[in-house]
This record gives sequence, structure tokens and C-alpha cells, in this order.
Amino acid sequence: MNRTSGNGSKRFVLLLLCSFIISGLLGGCSSAAGEEQGIRFKLRVADISTNTTFRVAKAKGIFDKHGIDAELVNFATPAEGVNSLFIKQVDVAFGADFPLLNAAGKGDYTIFASSGTATDLSASEWKLYVRKEIETAADLKGKKLSFSRGTFIPYLWDVYLAENGIAVSDVELVGQGGFDEAYVALKKGEIDAAWVYGAVLNEKFGALAEARELTDMSKTPVRIGTGLIAPTELLKKNRQGFVQFLKALDEASDYAQQHPEETAEIMYEEVKQPKEATLKDLPINPWSIGFSDKAYEGLQGQKEYMVSSGIIAKDFDLNDKLDLEIVREAFPDRVIDIKKGDGNP
Repeated sequence: MNRTSGNGSKRFVLLLLCSFIISGLLGGCSSAAGEEQGIRFKLRVADISTNTTFRVAKAKGIFDKHGIDAELVNFATPAEGVNSLFIKQVDVAFGADFPLLNAAGKGDYTIFASSGTATDLSASEWKLYVRKEIETAADLKGKKLSFSRGTFIPYLWDVYLAENGIAVSDVELVGQGGFDEAYVALKKGEIDAAWVYGAVLNEKFGALAEARELTDMSKTPVRIGTGLIAPTELLKKNRQGFVQFLKALDEASDYAQQHPEETAEIMYEEVKQPKEATLKDLPINPWSIGFSDKAYEGLQGQKEYMVSSGIIAKDFDLNDKLDLEIVREAFPDRVIDIKKGDGNP
């Protein structure tokens, strides 16, 4: 009786061991299959309808090639995408210096790369449209000036007005939800001026009978880069995944530049952006993932403005909000050296 019981126990143990071994083998096969398909790291990515980089990376299988299972979540502006990090709607976002610093100042988020787009050419695409009766910058005094909430545009207004001898207190800044709202307001005369970016919007605003182009941002000292930001903890846990993410973005940007007609077709199929608009925007805004002195200076200057104006309630060391080792591993020749504790205050 005892011997039978002992044999039964041994058989049970052997069966259990076999089960574990088979499960392990199957799990290994599943993992290998996943690697062959290039699906390893899932990311919800904040996007906008005029950005070609993410959509080309998705449509051409470049994300898959680099092991990224990317879900693109569309927003009206990059700033809205950055803000969606707060409610965990996305895992990674891109945006101009203002929303990036706003997020970094409010929570445990880290800027880990720049798109390399803080150029004179890119700045020239930020056009200032004004009501027809406004002939010079001096005519803006006493007028209602639009800005998209959560963006760098108040900073641009501050610099532009100061250069033209106008105090911010001499105008009324009107916060709006996006460019479509500004378009309707400018058309109706509810605002007198608005900054606009991109071929589609410039054509739309330029066609307004009630408005005209006054200047563009390249004629000011303001240069706004675009950076990538994610929760600090997520970056720490998935460093190699983010290295591959950056490599995918750089490859996608290069592909878009080399294949403009195909990229225009992708954008039309995905978001119905007119092909001619994509073809106009592409050479002006190529992404080159890295982190330059210009990117750092832009962030530092914008942070000083935001702290002095009270937008950032509590100052912080910029360097503590940067993690450049990820982009350094991806593109070591495109990254500056910084030291923790040297970025003020």
C-alpha cells in the first residue's frame, strides 16, 4: 500500500516536471516567434495629423523592424499629446520646448532626445497672420492676439512684441484650443492676429479675405526645437526599447525624405492630408534624432522665461530632467555632454 502510494507520488512529480519543461519550450518558441516578427516593446505614441515621421515608421514596417509595437494616438497639437501623459493616455510624446518643460516641471517625466528641427528654415514656416487693417507690428498695440494653450506661443509673442517696442500689457492674449478655433476667430474679427505653422494651415489662413501674412518666426530670435518625452520610470525599465524607438524614428525620417511621393500618399491615405502640403512640408522639417547645443540652449532659455513669468511654479535643474544616454547609445556622434547638477537653479 505504501509502495504503491510512493510510486504514484513519483509519477506525479515526473508528470509535473514534464509539464514545466514542455511549457518552457513552448514559451521559448512563442518568444522566438515574437522576435522574428519584431514585436517586443509596446508603445502608445502621441501624434498629430501633419507629422510624417511616426506614420511612415508605422506604415513601412520600420517600427516592427526595430521591435516596436506602436499604437499612434492622434491629437490636435503636440502640446495636447504631451499633456495626455498626465492621464497615462500615451507612453511617449513629442512637442516643442514649452510643453516638454511644463510636463517636466509638473511630474516625473524625462526628455530623452531632440528631433533636430530648431532651424531657420523650420522657423520660417511659423507665419503671423493679422487682420487686413494691421499694416505693421506697431498696429498690434491694443489688439487681441491668439495663442494655443499649453504651447510656446506666449513666449514668441513676448519676444516679438518686445522687439517692436510693445509691452505685453498693451495687448490682450486670447487662449484658444487650436488653430481651427483661431481660424474662425480671425475670420470673424474676434481676434486680430495668430501664429500658424505648416503648409496646410498657411494656405488656409493665407486664403482668408479678412487677413494677411505680416511676418514669420525666422525674423525673430526664437527657434523652437522638438523633443521627445516619457515617464522617467518607463525609460528606466525599457532603455533598449527606447534606443530602438529612436533608431526607428531616424530611419523613418530618412525614408520620408528619400521617398516624398510615397510619403505624401501615406499621409493622404492615413489622415487625408493633401499630397501637395506634405511635399511642401517635408524638406522644411526633416527629423535628425540627437541632442545638440542648440536644443539645450532652447530648453534653457524657454525654462528661464517660464520660471520668470510664473508658468513654472518651482524652478528645477534642467539636467536632472534630461536622460541623453538613450540617444547617445543610438547616435553617439549627435549628442552633447552634460553633467547632472549643472543646469540650474
